[in-house]
Amino acid sequence: MNKVTIKETQNPTILKFEFQDFITQNESFEFKNIDDAKASPLAQQLFYLPFVKTIYISGNFIAIEKYSIVEWDDVKDAVSEQIEKFVADGGTIITVDENKTKKQPVTVYGETTPNPSALKFVVSKMLTKNAIEFKNIDQTSASPLARELFNFPYVKEIFIDENYISVTKYEINDWQEITLELRSFIKQYIENGGTVLDENYVATAIAEEDSKAAAFDSLDVTSQQIINILEEYVKPAVQADGGNIAFESYDEENKTVKVILQGACSGCPSSTFTLKSGIENMLKSMLNDESIKVEAANG
Repeated sequence: MNKVTIKETQNPTILKFEFQDFITQNESFEFKNIDDAKASPLAQQLFYLPFVKTIYISGNFIAIEKYSIVEWDDVKDAVSEQIEKFVADGGTIITVDENKTKKQPVTVYGETTPNPSALKFVVSKMLTKNAIEFKNIDQTSASPLARELFNFPYVKEIFIDENYISVTKYEINDWQEITLELRSFIKQYIENGGTVLDENYVATAIAEEDSKAAAFDSLDVTSQQIINILEEYVKPAVQADGGNIAFESYDEENKTVKVILQGACSGCPSSTFTLKSGIENMLKSMLNDESIKVEAANG
């Protein structure tokens, strides 16, 4: 829980400090100054730093917007250490009463992806820690939200992970015709307390993760190295584009790595080829083996 990971955002003045676990109960908070941050002792402490302009707390992260008097490279490590120490010392990030009673509307915005048929709808709260993909309405028993979205005739596939929903459309409509409708529907659905993913599915997903961890230990060393490279270097970039990647297998004899692409990264030949080539070059370099080949299949 105490370990903090620093991540950049599309806004160079804002940096995210992510925890391994959720730090709020599906709530989002924004604080503009120390008086505004009564609900968060941690935010109040951070406002004593002269460069802190705004603090956002949601899901599993704290995002800080800075004034231009400093560069993030000069202060980010010190901020991360301060947050980690605060939590390690038993400090409160969000007071329980405030977290239960302070209801704030969510924001939803659309982001383009490398796949022109897919759009990523980013939500200002954590939706899930377990990625899931739906190819059709018959697969949506775990997600009432996905089931509702498939009622739109132009929705082809849905992928949900962390704080975003990636929607792949049929060619019958352009994005400029349907983006506002989808964004408004997702926003209202979540604000009204609609279920994104069924808790029973989440419990099942956690069990599956435990099973994967056990399976990982039984793999050969090269397969373990490949998985670690994909998790650390490839998956974050793929997720940022509204997709996901999963290791399927490694054949020691013919040096072939098979991966599965999901979400916005699947279904688009050009983005699939580009991603496959990038992964292949990375594995060849990091494993020091020029004979490695990568096969990418759509999930």
